[in-house]
Amino acid sequence: MSTAPVIEVGTRNSAVKATLERFQELFNSLDAGNLSTLSSVYSETVKFQDPLSSVSGLDHLTHYFAGAYANVLSCQFDFGDPVVAGGKVAIPWVMRLRHKRIRRGREIRVDGMSNLIICNGKVTHHRDYFDAGQLLYEHLPLVGRVIRSIRKHAA
Repeated sequence: MSTAPVIEVGTRNSAVKATLERFQELFNSLDAGNLSTLSSVYSETVKFQDPLSSVSGLDHLTHYFAGAYANVLSCQFDFGDPVVAGGKVAIPWVMRLRHKRIRRGREIRVDGMSNLIICNGKVTHHRDYFDAGQLLYEHLPLVGRVIRSIRKHAA
């Protein structure tokens, strides 16, 4: 995916665009050692949800990401064209992840989408959509074979 201009619906909001840029920069530099930078993007009362968890508040989000990034060797996002309507943003991405416990540290790719609500220059709601099978289950020795087989026959 390429970095393209923001697709805006309705009125322009430069605070939203700036926050979205910080969001993308944050996720392409985030690791277990710099989780304090989450406060540059997220509100204290942020609500976060993905297929694996749901948390409320910046402290809980920081704790969740501390666990999620504990064994990450590298993580980069290729962001697609965001769609912005007021303070609501939908942005597709491909995550390129190397994790100590997944595929012996080899890179995997996971397609996903983030829906954000931005208010006063901070993300107040963040919901990620991705296939947990693509992230985890397909890479487990026995379960992975079954899931890959099901996907192959379903296509």
